Amino acid sequence: MSDNAQNLNGKIDAEKTLEKLLLATLQEQKSQRRWKIFFRLCYLIIFIALFLFIRNSMGPSSTDKTKAHTALITLEGEISATNSANASDIIDSLDAAFTDSNTQGVIIDIDSPGGSPVQANEIYNEIKRQRQMHPKIKLYAVCEDICASGSYYVAAAADEIYVNPSSLVGSIGVLMDGFGFVGTMDKLGVQRRLATAGSHKGFMDPFSPESAGDRIYLQTMLDDLHNQFINSVKAGRGNRLQDDPDLFSGLVWTGSRAVQLGLADGFSSVNEVARNIIKAEDIVDYTQKPNPLSSLMSVLGTSSAKTFAKVTGLSAEPHLQ
Repeated sequence: MSDNAQNLNGKIDAEKTLEKLLLATLQEQKSQRRWKIFFRLCYLIIFIALFLFIRNSMGPSSTDKTKAHTALITLEGEISATNSANASDIIDSLDAAFTDSNTQGVIIDIDSPGGSPVQANEIYNEIKRQRQMHPKIKLYAVCEDICASGSYYVAAAADEIYVNPSSLVGSIGVLMDGFGFVGTMDKLGVQRRLATAGSHKGFMDPFSPESAGDRIYLQTMLDDLHNQFINSVKAGRGNRLQDDPDLFSGLVWTGSRAVQLGLADGFSSVNEVARNIIKAEDIVDYTQKPNPLSSLMSVLGTSSAKTFAKVTGLSAEPHLQ
């Protein structure tokens, strides 16, 4: 092999070696950047977790539980098993409030558009049970901006209900909504293929024509739930309810109108009920606080999982297990 050929091969080998070194350097820098981002994300998560922990630990009141006080429970947002306004946490809060020997009265502060009838019914029943077990401790519902549907179901169990004149109250009805896509599918030339075992297993399928029988059955089911709601309100409110044909129609009323209809007892706030009715101005919050880690995951959402996946190279996509 000539000297020129050897020199050329040597240059090629050197270039390949240099290229490999450059690629390795770039990979190392890329890896370092990933880990820097990862550790920064970890620090952010720790900071948020500490912030949420401190915030939840402080609560809205620092009143000493060893003194006579008013117990406060907050029901906020949609009533659902997966939200903070869920039956399990509210029931635990009620139990803690009623069993405290220094509790002079209980306020459930409501700001909710409603939600699950099952969850609302469980809270309603627990309020009734606690009142039977602790007849000397009354429970008052205070409605904030909105106390409608399932949240009014809960409020109806209270000894008395107080509202703001501008509150939205009531909506004593049951709703189930959805869409029908049959016409759209026909226009697109799409054919629905649905196989079921059970003559009604495809009940109210949005991609199949609605049958008269399914519609009748659905209405019967909704009427049954509505009657349960009405009976619970009547049991809770008694003869305070006025005879109005629209009372249980699903309409929402202002706080002023709700008092006139007997859906509420008067106008007051949490502090006013504690001070003027319960006669225990000091308020202690018994609301079950979410786990800081759960709150953190809720705040960060799935975007954090995707960021983590990009940094570490792990897949954030669904996988078999």
